[in-house]
Amino acid sequence: MKIIRRTKRNFLGAMAATLAGGAAPWRGSMAETRSGLLTSYEIEHSRTHWRRRLSTEQYRVLRRGATEPPFSSPLLAEARNGTFACAGCGLPLFASNAKFDSGTGWPSFWKPLDGAVATDASASSVMLPNEVHCRRCGGHLGHVFDDGPKPTGLRYCINGTALVFRQT
Repeated sequence: MKIIRRTKRNFLGAMAATLAGGAAPWRGSMAETRSGLLTSYEIEHSRTHWRRRLSTEQYRVLRRGATEPPFSSPLLAEARNGTFACAGCGLPLFASNAKFDSGTGWPSFWKPLDGAVATDASASSVMLPNEVHCRRCGGHLGHVFDDGPKPTGLRYCINGTALVFRQT
């Protein structure tokens, strides 16, 4: 009789194998799950509805957790006064006065609007920092790093595809 030791590594390996094997077909995207648990949001749509509502690239980023190519977003150079909102549900996320040029190729902000975003340990890689998502629809926005400017010291590195700009 073989004794199987219960270790964290064995448990995590089994969980990864289960999820990779498609054991949970109702979990369609990173944006729909957090820490392996089904999460509900104020705005929820079926995969089909999200695909119809969003462009191909928006769906890939917001609902599948992808990253747009660096320096590809027209919002990178956006300097007018206004608000950056979620392209999925329209929730205002970042004020233009919190935007800065990080030189990374993605729109960067030193702080979000109060209660607009949530962060979770990245589901895509152990090498990435905390994932940032819209608190209302769960859309994947980007990641937050601790190398930003004062006063927060944070850099919210956000996919421009996940945002829409509203001038004030």
